[in-house]
Amino acid sequence: MITIYGIPNCDMIKKTMDWFKANNIVYQFHDYRKEGISAEKLKEWISQAPLDKVFNKNSTTYKELPEEVKNAIVDEESAIKAMMESTSIIKRPIVDDNGKLMVVGFKADQFKVIFTPDAQ
Repeated sequence: MITIYGIPNCDMIKKTMDWFKANNIVYQFHDYRKEGISAEKLKEWISQAPLDKVFNKNSTTYKELPEEVKNAIVDEESAIKAMMESTSIIKRPIVDDNGKLMVVGFKADQFKVIFTPDAQ
């Protein structure tokens, strides 16, 4: 089952869900704010993509962290802890298909190639 991870009021999440709906692709949505995220899931993603692709230092949430908190994020373990505490730091969307990280970020061209290869 394809799962889109994010927060519902995010424009990129809205675009992603609209794209999936327009292409009749069944998915489920995982709302970080309501459901949180496990360290295990974050580790799974980081094993498939570089940490800097999952951990979004460009997010407003990250930028607003106190300097001492930012300075304490020095490795994968501390980054995972930060992402679990402030899920808005996680890049959005993350599209996962049964544990396989498919796409990080809204990329319609990638979505088309991965999820609708016969439509090309």
